[in-house]
Amino acid sequence: MVPAYLTLPPSGAKAGLPAIVMPHGGPSARDEWGFDWLSQYFAAKGYAVLQPNFRGSSGYGDAWFQGNGFRSWRVAIGDVNDAGKWLVSQGIADVSKLAIFGWSYGGYAALQSGVVEPGLFKAVVAVAPVTDLAGLKEESRFWSNHVLANRFIGSGPHIREGSPAENVANMRAPVLLFHGDLDRNVGINQSRRMADRLRAAGKKAELVVYPKLDHYLEDSKVRADMLRKSDSFLRSALGL
Repeated sequence: MVPAYLTLPPSGAKAGLPAIVMPHGGPSARDEWGFDWLSQYFAAKGYAVLQPNFRGSSGYGDAWFQGNGFRSWRVAIGDVNDAGKWLVSQGIADVSKLAIFGWSYGGYAALQSGVVEPGLFKAVVAVAPVTDLAGLKEESRFWSNHVLANRFIGSGPHIREGSPAENVANMRAPVLLFHGDLDRNVGINQSRRMADRLRAAGKKAELVVYPKLDHYLEDSKVRADMLRKSDSFLRSALGL
């Protein structure tokens, strides 16, 4: 059983809703009970929002953490995709109106879910996402955390297999990306690479760049703009 938080629209509707699976960042983090401005915004717009604490999340012990959400990406992404299937199986979500939204590792999970099960989510929104695991390791090369980052991400076949930018041919859903150009957690080239490769493969992709902002886009006007653009994108992609 994967623990998750479900937020429903204030209308009281509980069935056949447009729905968003919203995996958290980290991956060594977790969602907790309390106010979340992202889930509350989309619920207020009429979406059901499900936030799964997939395996790879912290706070549940080593067995749950697995090899973390990068080394054990198949487990983590499998749990995220199962969250979408659960929404449909419970009648909460309309299968044709199911989307995914993630930030940082959550953005990675959103994109990689589209690689693994291309038909599940009909729209993907990724904010400051990791898209290339080899590139993420390289970004840390001249920082004090380089050895830790290398150990955390690891080496082997999962580096290519678990990188959305390396597997864009599998993806079907339209993708909307957001990134600040001063991001020191996940470099903006991760989003640029993803957008370029999606477009080269004939896929629908848009990248919105916010100048002089870091990983967290800590600007109220920018965050409001991101929310409006995301809602507009989702409504168009889901036919709302």
